[in-house]
Amino acid sequence: MFPSIFQTGINRRRWLAVVVALGVGLPTLAFAQDRGRTLRVLCYNIHYGQGMDGVYDIPRLAAVINQAKPDLVALQEVDVGVKRSGRVHQAQELGRLTGMAVRFGPAQHYEGGLFGNAVLTRLPILDVAIHPLPYTESTPERITYPRAAIAVVVRGPGDQPIRFVSTHFQHNVPEDRAAEAETVNGLLADPGDPLPTILAGDINAVPADEPVQILQQRWTCALDDPPAPTVPSVKPTSRIDYIFYRPETRFRLIQAEVIAESMASDHRPVLAVLELLEQ
Repeated sequence: MFPSIFQTGINRRRWLAVVVALGVGLPTLAFAQDRGRTLRVLCYNIHYGQGMDGVYDIPRLAAVINQAKPDLVALQEVDVGVKRSGRVHQAQELGRLTGMAVRFGPAQHYEGGLFGNAVLTRLPILDVAIHPLPYTESTPERITYPRAAIAVVVRGPGDQPIRFVSTHFQHNVPEDRAAEAETVNGLLADPGDPLPTILAGDINAVPADEPVQILQQRWTCALDDPPAPTVPSVKPTSRIDYIFYRPETRFRLIQAEVIAESMASDHRPVLAVLELLEQ
């Protein structure tokens, strides 16, 4: 079992804030195309770069992302300097290969490096925050992982600030997922907060499960009808990856789909096209 940030004795919140500022962001090389007030949003659990053929292939993942032509990308299971994936800074490499600005949000130490979530964007970044989420510590009988969300504020259409969040909920503790959903609602979906916000991530729950229902108390889900499955990427059977937005009055859903990509990761990417509405 690899130590969590808490187990190392480092103040987790301060450590996360320092790491995100140290060389993990790239300059924005291109901005969103002139689509008026439309945003293309992608959510993708990249399985730490490993495809279904067992090959670690960041260029292949970048090609999938580029084909979707997104303005905002939420990534989960991102390795930075981790032994298993060749010590590659996967966040920076994906930023370079897509021409987008990148911010990495570590959740834990792993094999000599860091593991967590990331955001790619074609829009100018105004602010970054990393929010640790509640989780149950590992035991010899049950291995768990620290969880977090990275939230960036970008300058959107019409110079309107938009918050964009990437997160990944616990895979094997249902109570953790419910607590993480409640925490996300409290941190990022206060009814008095007018900032348009898009939340994307691997929730590790199907649409009828408690965590998704908790989130939908304050968020609208950009869900295709019927919801297409996202895992496993080869012959998928379950939908666990989502894009949400709030307040509902600030967005119009134009398109929602699961992209039929079965090799680059063990998850299929989710795409939503949203129109930002006038206040």
